Parts: sequence; structure tokens; C-alpha cells
Amino acid sequence: MVKKKKAIDSLSVIYCILVLTFIYAPILLLMIYSFNSAKVIGEEGSFSLKWYIALFQSEKVVTILINTVVLAFIAATLSTILGTAGAIGIFYSKKKVNRVVQIANQIPIANAEIVTALSLALLFSLILLPRTYFSLIVGHLVLCTPFVVTSVLPKLKQMDNNLYEAALDLGATPAQALRKVVIPQIQPGIFAGFMLSITLSLDDYIVTAFTKPKTFDTISTYVYNAVKNASKSDLPLIRALSAIIFLLMIVIVIVMMVKSSSKEEEKR
Repeated sequence: MVKKKKAIDSLSVIYCILVLTFIYAPILLLMIYSFNSAKVIGEEGSFSLKWYIALFQSEKVVTILINTVVLAFIAATLSTILGTAGAIGIFYSKKKVNRVVQIANQIPIANAEIVTALSLALLFSLILLPRTYFSLIVGHLVLCTPFVVTSVLPKLKQMDNNLYEAALDLGATPAQALRKVVIPQIQPGIFAGFMLSITLSLDDYIVTAFTKPKTFDTISTYVYNAVKNASKSDLPLIRALSAIIFLLMIVIVIVMMVKSSSKEEEKR
């Protein structure tokens, strides 16, 4: 039995290593070649930082980065407001309405993104709304808001509803009770929905491509167009940009894990 357990443990370790290698090997290869002077991956070249220097010297790339970050924060802020209000409305509604709306909220999450993008494009053309920055924000709201609702609802269910009723009994108006009692109780869910919305907006290509104006680009559309058109001058910059984004995500994940672990230790 001991030998079987050891064999199973070793196999599980090997399996995990293979999976992690399959996931991270292409990213590591991309990062290694971002420090290579060769324009094409596979060609010989020397160690160089010229692609990183060229990346930040390119006005086009800097503009695209600013466009992407600003769009993500606008979409995440509006989605968080709408999603939080929607979650509170669902939570305090009647049971039948609660179930129907929750099912309706799950459909955009389970639905294929291409269907959502095509539907938005058809709707905008039907109402004669041109593809502008407004249509782009609407598309990202449709994409992100359901995820905010699913992030906030569990925190509302965990909350002690007697606190809200006690605030009303003590003379607070519903708005004051909501602002001073309910919102502080569900802040972790609101923050999680906000961060998830930023991630979805930064990463999205399909909805962005169907709703953005022609002169506007985000990182996803820029990378796709560069690869599609085989623009050799842009591809090395994309390697550097991808490496920076990956390192930033690692830093963010580590910081969040450290904060969560410190909070758990404080509770103990």
C-alpha cells in the first residue's frame, strides 16, 4: 500500500509538471526572445533591450496602451455600479423574480462571446447607432456586468440581513442603511467584480472588434492585426509587450495572495 501511494504521488507530481510546462513553456520562450535582437523567433541574435526601448518610444503603442487601460477602468467602474445595484435588487426581490433574473444573468456568462458581439453589432445597426466610443463602452458593459452580479450576490447571501433591518429600526432611511450597512458588508464582492471586469476588458478582442470605431485600437486588436498582417516591424514589440503584461500579472497575483494570507492570519 505504501509503495502504491508513493507511485501515485510521483505520477501526480509528474503530471502537474507536464501540465505546467505545457502552459508556461510558450510564455517563457516568448519572454526569452523579447531580449533577443533577432526580429523573428528562431533566428540567432544577441542579448538586447532594443525592443523594450522601441516599445516605449513608439507613440502608436503608448497611445494603444493608454486607450486600453482607460477603457478598462471606465468599463469596470460602470459595470461595478450597475452590477452591484443589480445584485442588490435581485437579492431583495421576490423569490420568483429572483430566480428568473438570476437565470437571465447567467445566460450572457454561459453564452459564446461571438454571439454577444454579433448581437450587439446587429442591434447598433438596427437603431442606426454608429460604431463609436459609446458603442464600445456599451459592449464592454454587456460583457462585464453579469460577472459583477455573480461576484456580489454571494456576499449578500452571507450578510446578516438583521443588520439592515436594525438600521431601519434605529431611524436610518433605506438609502442610509444601504450606504452605511449593506455596502460595507459586501465590499469584498464589489472589489472582486471590479478586478474581474478590468481583466475581462483588458483581455477582450471579439466584442471590442465588433463595437469599436475604426480609428480606435486596444492591445488585443493591435496584436491581432499585427499578427494577421505579418507586420515584422511590430511583432518584436509585441514580444516585449507580452512579457511586460505577464510580469505585471505575476506581481499582482503575488501581492493579492500575500494580502489574503495576512488577513487570514489576523483573523486567527
